[in-house]
Amino acid sequence: QVQLVESGGGWVQPGGSLRLSCAVSGTIFSNSLVRWYRQTPGKQREWVAQIFRGSTTDYADSMKGRFTISSDNAKNTVYLQMNDLKPEDTAVYYCNLILSGEAYWGQGTQVTVSS
Repeated sequence: QVQLVESGGGWVQPGGSLRLSCAVSGTIFSNSLVRWYRQTPGKQREWVAQIFRGSTTDYADSMKGRFTISSDNAKNTVYLQMNDLKPEDTAVYYCNLILSGEAYWGQGTQVTVSS
């Protein structure tokens, strides 16, 4: 059974940094596509970044230069390093894995950016 567990969220002041983790169990994700999304109340879930086969990365335009996605195959974990955080980055962040055409989601981790 594939499970994704996010962690690392919290409160941070504008300009601060957080590193989110997505621990994957039940499968080896090294050949999979893993994405980070975020969602605020009343809005659609927004794609943030993705990593494919542990190396090919892509980002939403508003995250380029501030967010970095990476993975540690030995730990079966995907990370999202978020720098220069802004209040508009406040959201619940979810990781998502596509495996054999099926989508798996974690429970999400809350990120709050405020002074």
